[in-house]
Amino acid sequence: MAENSLSLNFERADPDRITLFADVMLPVPIPQHYTYRVPQDWNEQVLVGQRVVVQFGSKKVLTGVIVHLHEQPPQHHEAKLLLEVLDSAPTLLPAQLDLIAWMAQYYMCTPGDVLNAALPSGLKLSSQSKVARHPDFDLGESTFDFSDRELQILEALNNQESLEYNDIVLLLGIKTIMPLLNSLIKKEALVLFEEVREKYRPKTVRYVRLAQHLIEQEGALEGVFAGMKRSPQQENLLLKYLQEVPVYSQPETNQQGMVKAQLLGAVNAPGSMSTLIKKGVLEEFEVTVSRFGAITQAPQALPELTHAQEKAQQQILQLWQEKPVVLLHGITGSGKTEIYIRLIREALDSGSQVLYLLPEIALTYQIVQRLKRVFGNEMGVFHSKFSDAERVEVWQGVQQGVFNLVVGVRSSVFLPFENLGLVIVDEEHENSYKQMEPAPRYHARDVALLMAQRADAKVLLGSATPSIETFHLCRQNRYGYVLLEQRYGTAQLPMIDLANLTEERHKKTIHGNFSSKLLDAMRQAVAQKEQVILFHNRRGYSHYMRCEDCGWIGKCHNCSVSLVHHSYRQELRCHYCGHREKVPLTCPACGSGRLTTVGFGTEKLQEELSILMPEATIERMDLDTTRSKYGYERIIEQFEKGQIDVLIGTQMVSKGLDFEKVSVVGVFDADRMLHFPDFRSFERTFQLITQVSGRAGRRSKAGQVIIQTANVSQPVLQRIMAYDYEGLYYAEVAERQEYKYPPFVRLIKVIFRHADKDTVVNAAVQYTNAVRQNLGAERVLGPQEPMVYKVRKQFIMDCFIKLERGKLNLNAVKEHLWTQRTLLQKNDAFKQVNVLFDVDPY
Repeated sequence: MAENSLSLNFERADPDRITLFADVMLPVPIPQHYTYRVPQDWNEQVLVGQRVVVQFGSKKVLTGVIVHLHEQPPQHHEAKLLLEVLDSAPTLLPAQLDLIAWMAQYYMCTPGDVLNAALPSGLKLSSQSKVARHPDFDLGESTFDFSDRELQILEALNNQESLEYNDIVLLLGIKTIMPLLNSLIKKEALVLFEEVREKYRPKTVRYVRLAQHLIEQEGALEGVFAGMKRSPQQENLLLKYLQEVPVYSQPETNQQGMVKAQLLGAVNAPGSMSTLIKKGVLEEFEVTVSRFGAITQAPQALPELTHAQEKAQQQILQLWQEKPVVLLHGITGSGKTEIYIRLIREALDSGSQVLYLLPEIALTYQIVQRLKRVFGNEMGVFHSKFSDAERVEVWQGVQQGVFNLVVGVRSSVFLPFENLGLVIVDEEHENSYKQMEPAPRYHARDVALLMAQRADAKVLLGSATPSIETFHLCRQNRYGYVLLEQRYGTAQLPMIDLANLTEERHKKTIHGNFSSKLLDAMRQAVAQKEQVILFHNRRGYSHYMRCEDCGWIGKCHNCSVSLVHHSYRQELRCHYCGHREKVPLTCPACGSGRLTTVGFGTEKLQEELSILMPEATIERMDLDTTRSKYGYERIIEQFEKGQIDVLIGTQMVSKGLDFEKVSVVGVFDADRMLHFPDFRSFERTFQLITQVSGRAGRRSKAGQVIIQTANVSQPVLQRIMAYDYEGLYYAEVAERQEYKYPPFVRLIKVIFRHADKDTVVNAAVQYTNAVRQNLGAERVLGPQEPMVYKVRKQFIMDCFIKLERGKLNLNAVKEHLWTQRTLLQKNDAFKQVNVLFDVDPY
């Protein structure tokens, strides 16, 4: 039924047939669905979950999804017709539509916001403005006069149905064509329309095969060769095909044919190929193929488990009998992935689908390689580095049962699982599971838990450093808990040591940003052909540039942040809006040439280390070096093969990577992480440093971790050195209970944005006062400026709502917050203030 382009449907209503209406979810931020009339010819074909093309407003053409079919016309507007149905079967399943509705309600956004996040771009539409002759136009009968250029356009439309704007520009040789088109539209000679096409196209490969009658008719093929005596290239091409495809001994191989490009690669004669196809000797046809390529090797056997792993697996299975969610608290290097593989195999063998969530794209490469060796073509991979078409193929593969195991990042929760049996959330503590911008600001772990609950599936949360909330739920006996505290094989936990920067600066033993303790350990490791990982959670060369004479600092014009110096491209760059400037030669304020850099990032560490250790091969892994599709894979492969001695990276080097030869890990700027103004700063510092420490000593030799700090007595660092997670947990929950923070309360952040600072401040104050009257002063904090109070020329104010668990009706509170937003925006002064909600913001 679906076509690739928009068609306008005109119909007369049949009084004997039911008039159906469709409530359509649209990818726009409106709180309700919009109702359209179904053309009566389509009554038997439309289904809930299908994608449809609709007109919204006077000019917009959108892709929506049918969420309800009924016979009630809308009360407040005249229902327009559906313009096109794009699917013969639903693209979104009932469970997905329910999930979208729940997410919109829970995360306080619109269904359209969630739909935008849920559907891969390749399943949305693109539109192209075109012009066509008006169906009632006759040049001979028209009373209007037409210019030469107008006649040129009309003549071109005699030969083809429609023209794109660019076609007309090329036809006339001018750039400004709108006055001409408007004139022709007024003269009722042209109509303007939007042709809407699906972005996704299956990947196809051209094949050729021998015409079947030449095989079946005796002597037919010999006759063909007899006619080729003067065409040696055609003869060579046909002989090559027959060498590769045994058409007589294995006739079925001819139906499969041969890749056209492969045949031309063997005999480079495209002209002869075209001639043989025209003569009917060869037939050309297309085959739809996967963009991922099939895995041909036989699957590997399941990994053998150690006694500790076997025991942990049995505990998980037993706990699942009582509780659907289990936390596997396994120290770094304990072999959690081997347990995952065993559980995945059991789930797949039972006929269930499996979702394996990872927090970072960087993590997927190594794990995917391990999983592919076991699960082969049963597995799909889903993350943002894939093209639109590749993501659509995974979506359709899940829907069609091709991929029963999907490994992916947070957006994988939207895939159309129909028989979900197991969800694994690896590194469940990771903040990367939280979507920050744009809406829906969801947490993939929490959404996955809800998905699993509704599908009656089991959930396994895995981490060496669980989130405080998850561990708290285990302590309350709401989740099952399994501890795996023995490293795999003979590997031992690395020794963690502190490098006292205050002392080294006093003794003048520090080299740039490297303590002598760390530098000595690195040199020894490289000399012994071992590898080093350096963790610093700041990319770029330096934090900012400053003039030593007048104090000028390079700042972003759009955001309230300094510009980060990137030495490689000689740029000052804003990490919030992307604004870039060339590094000035002199101070823009006073003209002085005394410009200096302040602070250091991964780029500067790489530069310093290349001077301090010229014998070492050094590489960075951060956002700047991994922007390309295969950036992660390239660096990880080189590091695995020993082509890199020292890998410097941001937090992407801290998670789940397994390298055999890493013996030293260095951690920079631990003090900044500890003193970040966030109630989770101690928890996150413990998690990050423990995770990156776990990259060392993952085989027989014990590793060494050196944390550079100016405060060696900091209690969190002492707990990190002792691997004392429980000590951290009890200290944190005591403080959070006293000051009312999660897990004892729920948080909702209300964000106000506007281009005028006074307007956004006044709006935030008025809204917060109104909410405080209803909820009480102790539950409403703010309003206040965030640390970064201006982004992309929009000023920002925040307020926080604290809600004690079990004491308030959460839905009623959310309804009150929505209502107060509506009332605020009815005030003309605040109509343009953007008010956003972030539920569970951290």
